[in-house]
Formats: sequence, structure tokens, C-alpha cells
Amino acid sequence: MDVKVLLLGSGGREHALAWKLSQSPLLTQLLCGPGNPGTAKLGTNVALRADAPEEVAAFAKREAVDLVVVGPEAPLVAGVADALADAGIACFGPVAAGARIEGSKAFAKEIMAEAGVPTAAFQTFTDMAAAEAYAVAQGRIVVKADGLAAGKGVIVAHDVEAARAAVRAVGGMGVAGQTMVLEELLEGEEVSAMALCDGERYAMLPLSQDHKRVGEGDTGPNTGGMGAYSPAPFLSAAQLAEVGERVVAPTLAVLRRRGIPFRGVLYAGLMLTRSGPKVLEFNARFGDPETQVLMMQLGEDLLPLLDACARGTLVPRTLVSAPGASVGVVLAARGYPDAPEKGQRIEGLEAVPPDATVFLAGTEARDGGVVTAGGRVLTVCARGEDLAQARERAYAAVKAVRFEGMHFRRDIGARGMKAAP
Repeated sequence: MDVKVLLLGSGGREHALAWKLSQSPLLTQLLCGPGNPGTAKLGTNVALRADAPEEVAAFAKREAVDLVVVGPEAPLVAGVADALADAGIACFGPVAAGARIEGSKAFAKEIMAEAGVPTAAFQTFTDMAAAEAYAVAQGRIVVKADGLAAGKGVIVAHDVEAARAAVRAVGGMGVAGQTMVLEELLEGEEVSAMALCDGERYAMLPLSQDHKRVGEGDTGPNTGGMGAYSPAPFLSAAQLAEVGERVVAPTLAVLRRRGIPFRGVLYAGLMLTRSGPKVLEFNARFGDPETQVLMMQLGEDLLPLLDACARGTLVPRTLVSAPGASVGVVLAARGYPDAPEKGQRIEGLEAVPPDATVFLAGTEARDGGVVTAGGRVLTVCARGEDLAQARERAYAAVKAVRFEGMHFRRDIGARGMKAAP
């Protein structure tokens, strides 16, 4: 099997996917649209608007692409997979009706309820005054924008005043916040469980843990993710398999009954409560920065797995994991997550030790070098025989890289260290 792949997106997740796909003996050509300076070294970047369905489909047909792999959520919500299906081109990523599971928090909750998936109690509001009254009555609450908000549409409130402020903040997010989902505040470890799905069958990826708050000790505002590690030691192999049976399988079944074949990654953000895992959110794509460490942990060829999902021919089985652990530390720009500075020259990439890998995200090539062009600039990743060694190598590699205003968390993986046997 020879496969020509078009990978859509331009972030750290896409660089990691390109890194893994480029190792496949089945790959004949890798096109990245639009890509970033990192993907340019692994394939060919093409000027393409990833969230323009007809443009993507026309390009894929003209270039005789065998498989399109969609990284971010926006192209999926926009209907890129639908346009590719109409053009007869296999796509790893769900059609727009399936991507609503991420594009609409209210729709995701509706699917969870129908599937019997364990999740937090919730109510949906379109009236801000009613939402505020409910939030104040609850006191401790999670307020979510229904629509896409770049990972920043969730506010956790621990008291009445914070609850009132959270509703007003989310309600002020424009279209995304016109509908709000207010949820019971769950306590426990938060982990990321992802499954490769072909519409009916699935295969679980290793468990990972993201670090969403900007500051050490989970302080400060939510971000798109400041780092991750895998495997997370909070669930056994049997317990992860049970998540597949209780969360992934019934969700796929409900979507299938609705005429929605979900082909791609079903991401379940889980809270490990005293009464068992409960789903906090669904995403319709690989997590970022979890993908960066998952690609290092996956001990087999990614390409045939994605191709099988896209064509509905996945053989459900336990995926091969590399031994040890992987850690990824996100280096962010000054001002992130609010107003990140851009245009700072990145130094030291060539000095990163060989036992680490850097995945570029918010960057662009300029004057023979690479400069910052987004909030999360890059992810420094390393593998080790265990989590402690992986952390040590990742943070040693971070010391080689610098740009003005750079900041990062120094506790990525620390909770996993405490929980490890």
C-alpha cells in the first residue's frame, strides 16, 4: 500500500503527526496545509486554507491524495470531511455532524445522556439572567461556552461571586457563548483518553494528562494546554479498556443510529472521581499538546491505523506502546493566554540534545530563522525509561531554547510522579 497524505493544520499537534507519519514505509508523499516551519522539514508545505472545505477537496483531488488527515477542530466543524467524502477521498476526521460533539457542548451532553455515558449533571441556558441565577444558587459550578473558544471557553467557579463573573465572562464571548452549559463541579484527577475510531470500531491510545492552567500548581487562567505526559498512571490497562466500553462504544453507537459515522479521534476528557471516571468533554480530534507525547509513545506505524479509520476497516485491538514514558513541555510567548507577543526570534533549536524532540507550533520562518507567531510557540518532548527520566530529559532540553518573554511550567508530570507505583 502506497499512500499520499495531505495533513491539515499548522500547530504542534500537526508537526507531531507529520513526524510520526513521515516514519511510515507506506508514505509516498506528505503535503501539509498550511503547515509550519517544522512540518516543512518532513514534507511539503502548501498554501491552503484548512477550514475551506471546497478548496481542500479540490486540491486533494487535483493532487491525487489518497488520505487527508485533519488536525484541528475548525476544519471539521466547517465540513471539510463532508466535502472530501463528496469528492471520493478518504478522510481521517469526522463529518460536520460528528464534529458537533466538539463544536457544541450542549450537543455533546445530549449524546452523552442518550448513550448513558457517565458525566457531570448539567443544564443548558440561552438566557444570561437565568444562567446567572442558576450559577449563584449552585455556588460551585463549571460554566462552558457552547461553541468553539480555542480551549478557553471553560471557567471553573468555586464561590458565588466567581460563579456570577464566570457566566458574564462566557456570555461575553460572542457567538460561542450565546448558549451556555452549566455543570456540576467534579473533583479528581483530569486525564485525556483518546480512541481511534472507524465509525463502529475503535482502538484506545495510551492515557495522557494535559496541564491546562498557565501556572505551576494549576494556577492562573485556562490555556490550550501547557504540557502533557503519557502514559498517565491513574488507570490500569483494564480500567482504560472499561472507558472504551462505557464511553467510546456507546457514543459511537448513538452517533451511528443518528446516521453519523464518526471516523477519526474521539477525545474524552475524563475526571477520575471517587465514583469512577466521568466525561468532562468530548473533542473530535487529537488533543494538543497530548498528541506530541502520544506520537512518541505509539510503538507502531500510525499511517495504516489512520487509513483504516478513514475507510471503516479498523481492526480493534490493543495498540503497541513504546516502553517507558514521554513528557512534553510547552514554551509559550509573553502575554499568553491573553495577548501573546509575536515576532521574537527563537534561538537554540539546533542545540537541543539528541534525546529530545521539538515540535513547532505558533512559529513562522523569517530571515533564515524561526520567530514566534502565536501563544504556544513550541513543545519540547523527550522519552525516558520512566516518567522521572523523561521529565529530566525534557527540562534539560528546554534550557537550550530561548526567546524573549518565553515562559513555561516547571511541574509537567509532577502529579504523575506522585501517583506512580
